[in-house]
Amino acid sequence: MTDQAVDTSSPADAARKAAAEVPSDLTPPHFYGRERELKALQADIARAGLDTLAGRKAARARVLLIAGRPGTGRSALAAELARRLTGSGDYPDGVFRVPLMEPGGERIPAERTARGLLEQLGVTAPPGAGGDELSESVRGALSGRRALILLDDAVDAEQVDPLLPDNPDCLVVATSTGPLTGIPGVRPCTVGGLDTGSAVQLLTRIVGEVRVTVDPRAAEALTEECLGQPTALILAAGWLAARPGASVADVTKQLRELPQDAGQPAGAHPPARAFRLVHASLPPAAARILRLLALAPAGLADAHTASALAGCSVSSAGTLLEDFTRSGLLRSNGAAHPQYEVPGVLAPLLRAVLEERERPAEIQLARARMLERTVRQLQSCRAVTEPEGSPARRRLAGLPRSLRFTGPEEAAEWLRNRLPALLASARLAVRDGELDTLARRLVAALVRALAVHRGTEDAAPELYGLHGLVLDVAERRGLHREKAAALLNLGDLDAGTGRTEAALARYRAALDAGRAAKDLYATGRAMESVGGAYAELGDYSRASDWYGRALAQRLTQKERADEARLYGRLGSVHSYQGRYGEALRNWRAAAACHRRLGDPAAQARALSEAARVQEYAGRPRESLHTCREAVELARGTDDVRLQAALQLRLADTLDRLGDPAAAGLHRAAADRLLGSQAPDRGDLRNL
Repeated sequence: MTDQAVDTSSPADAARKAAAEVPSDLTPPHFYGRERELKALQADIARAGLDTLAGRKAARARVLLIAGRPGTGRSALAAELARRLTGSGDYPDGVFRVPLMEPGGERIPAERTARGLLEQLGVTAPPGAGGDELSESVRGALSGRRALILLDDAVDAEQVDPLLPDNPDCLVVATSTGPLTGIPGVRPCTVGGLDTGSAVQLLTRIVGEVRVTVDPRAAEALTEECLGQPTALILAAGWLAARPGASVADVTKQLRELPQDAGQPAGAHPPARAFRLVHASLPPAAARILRLLALAPAGLADAHTASALAGCSVSSAGTLLEDFTRSGLLRSNGAAHPQYEVPGVLAPLLRAVLEERERPAEIQLARARMLERTVRQLQSCRAVTEPEGSPARRRLAGLPRSLRFTGPEEAAEWLRNRLPALLASARLAVRDGELDTLARRLVAALVRALAVHRGTEDAAPELYGLHGLVLDVAERRGLHREKAAALLNLGDLDAGTGRTEAALARYRAALDAGRAAKDLYATGRAMESVGGAYAELGDYSRASDWYGRALAQRLTQKERADEARLYGRLGSVHSYQGRYGEALRNWRAAAACHRRLGDPAAQARALSEAARVQEYAGRPRESLHTCREAVELARGTDDVRLQAALQLRLADTLDRLGDPAAAGLHRAAADRLLGSQAPDRGDLRNL
């Protein structure tokens, strides 16, 4: 018999209760049951390991494993254990959560998981660093800490091992479907469904006391139907919360009438059936938007993402996302401009129903709309940093209000919060293979936004991955010019982190791509970079050869600024080789180029270097004459530091010529120029 219960709370109250119980990566408001599992896990922490029994200090952090199928609440149990342990002060240096699996079920590469953990620890890893180097960085960052690391959704031991600290004062809690064979001393704590009492408490919290207490047996039957699995219970309770006139027995009956899904393993049936019930009960437009959220990059969506996917207004999409959260279909981070996450157990279910209900062309169109919206948001994010009245700001004023930012601070905050989803968007767009034009635009817009808001140096790790994506598209499409540009950018990042051999290989490949594209700029830039790599490696003969090739090309194009720079580089490498005649000719040629460009400061610097070469060559009086020429040129500029540096260099030359009185006068002149700044004279001499 079905008893009809009247819930005294309003639908809005019931919805708020439903939202309050949805599990989150943030601290959940309520946690039910699992006391036996929590006690077992805490006892496992104190259990003596093999090293202790052998009288040795433990070499690595203890690893606890919570094993269970998706939907059993294994991540929530790990979060509750972490909350209790940190609340007791055992791990004062914090809790760091690292997801190891994509929402679609693919494993996250070890390099990305290590970088994610390092970022949380406040450590910037070198761009392009390999897995071994990143693992060492992780261990180094955790060596002096008492921290708790949550590794969520581990596929196997190979994912976990690189993130294990060589520090027994840390604790690692991993969640997985099965055992982690290969990590010694790990005993899995296996979780299944909640006990009946805890499951009924969970239902009561969401749907209210009345409907549960009026028919407690129905609540127990629903718990049994869901096998006590929290995800299924939350979805069923959310369905009830949205229908104040329905009883607990009604939802149990509807779940029983749904056919078993042969494509799902036995333990996954309850969440899959509860999801199908909720999805079938949604209005068609809402159900379609929910399905399309399977396309959200990294399982993260906001109102703009949902709006673009479905082709509806931003406000309508935001309202629906809140409704889905109240139904237990999504999790919200609760921010002023919230992001919503698709729970991992629901992601494959959404994907399956999307592919079943939507045509491939419609899916591709929705993905294209989402990427186009993301490109426009990134362009707006960058344009807001431009001066008022600039062309970029005028274009920004023509965008819809929902795509505009009030100022650079809001844009920078949006970029920071959305960066994981933005990077995932770029990876997914490139992997798709059919939206390469949009993928290239998205990557270019993201690179520009990062450079403006974070600076090229700070954003180097992200930029390295983005340039790699450009290279993937360029190679797939045979775009030689884009390939050359990507290789040059990657080479520069390699060179900046001391991987000169890797940079040299990139620059040589860029030269080949530039030649294939008949791109003179790319080939000239590549030849100059090859020369720079050889100079860094100390092979000055090859460096001068490649600089000479680059200069020959620039001379045919009459690019004076590039000519001046290359003459200077040739002057430097010839000086290192002791070929002072060649070095002097190149520095004087550089000075002549700067004179034709009307840049007296750069001309003075080039003459100063020429004076240094003359001094190396044992021609101090010629050096003095050239240095005085540089000083006179510098006086006509506003660069006070340059003027002071040249005065000091002139003073040093006079000292070596045995005229300390004149040297003192020039040092005094340098001090007068600098006034109260009082810099380190050694720094000035390096100008």
